[in-house]
Amino acid sequence: MNPALRRIWGVCYRHLTLFRRSWPRVLELAYWPTLQMMLWGFMNTYLSRYSDAPVFAAGVLLGGVLLWETVLRSQMGFSLSFLEEIWSRNLGHLLVSPLRPQELVAALMVMSLIRTAVGVVPAMVLAWVLYAFDVLTIGPALVGFAAALLMMGWALALGITAMLLRYGAGAEALAWSVVFALMPFAAVFYPVNVLPGWMQVIALATPAAHVFEGMRAALVEQRFAVGHMAAAFVLNAVWIGAAALLFMWQFRRARVRGTLFNIGE
Repeated sequence: MNPALRRIWGVCYRHLTLFRRSWPRVLELAYWPTLQMMLWGFMNTYLSRYSDAPVFAAGVLLGGVLLWETVLRSQMGFSLSFLEEIWSRNLGHLLVSPLRPQELVAALMVMSLIRTAVGVVPAMVLAWVLYAFDVLTIGPALVGFAAALLMMGWALALGITAMLLRYGAGAEALAWSVVFALMPFAAVFYPVNVLPGWMQVIALATPAAHVFEGMRAALVEQRFAVGHMAAAFVLNAVWIGAAALLFMWQFRRARVRGTLFNIGE
């Protein structure tokens, strides 16, 4: 095996071992997405009974919940995996090993993908069993939408990790709050055009808003919004590039200051 891949697998194996030895950790990953799906599923059922709006019949609320959980779990999966290294005082040991920063980031992305799958797939099954909503009705565009949201989650997580390197434990709250602060601009449950003008400008600068606009077009209008898909990936490239630069800058500063061994203390 390639040495770089071996090092990435070593970090992933460490985290996977924690899940293998602790079933509550696995249960927690699926708990919140499943709960959200149940709550919004009943809301969608209620609204569809008293409204002729096609958005409720098409399951737009349920599709929004599932895709939003993708970006949320992606960001939190990455951030929490990094925080677990801090909480266990293992970050310093990792960084004095041959592991390179980009390999650590790659391993955290892999763990984020695994955490997201474990959290979102049960919610998808529940949506089909309880509410007869099949997210696959979005069509082939679903793969692109999910990938775009995963990338957005990684961009946010890279920025949060950079703040953890800079401010230590004082920035831990960002892992739980940043993505929710963006939710009003992401247009998860409503179109961008209902927002005030200044909010629309911010919303259209976020990849998620384009993803959810594309999702509604696929479910309600049965069309593939190529423009929104392209905009989501272009914005993701900008977001990830900026977040990666910030991460590497803060990583080098932490290395020079010698704070990598006492982050969180």
